[in-house]
Amino acid sequence: EVQLVESGGGLVQPGGSLRLSCAAAGFTFSDYAMSWVRQAPGKELERVSRINRAGNLDYAASVKGRFTIFRDNAKNTLYLQMNNLKPEDTAVYYCAKYSGPHFTTSTIDSKGQGTQVTVSS
Repeated sequence: EVQLVESGGGLVQPGGSLRLSCAAAGFTFSDYAMSWVRQAPGKELERVSRINRAGNLDYAASVKGRFTIFRDNAKNTLYLQMNNLKPEDTAVYYCAKYSGPHFTTSTIDSKGQGTQVTVSS
């Protein structure tokens, strides 16, 4: 059974930083592309960033230059370093697993329970 457990969310002031973590279990983590997605109140789910098995990655335009996705395959953990946070980054952030090694040729098939990020002064 796939398990994805996010942590690291919280309340931070604008301009601050947070690092989200996602502990993965139940599958061979290094074989799959992974992603962070988020959902703000009243809005649709939005892809934030993704990384494939080879380490290729991409970002939503709204977070590019501020967020960094990376993975530690030895620890079966996905991370999202978020810097210069803005109020519009407020959302529930979810870790998601793709069905294959490349995010361009597979789809999300599992998602964690999410962690709340609130950016406010």
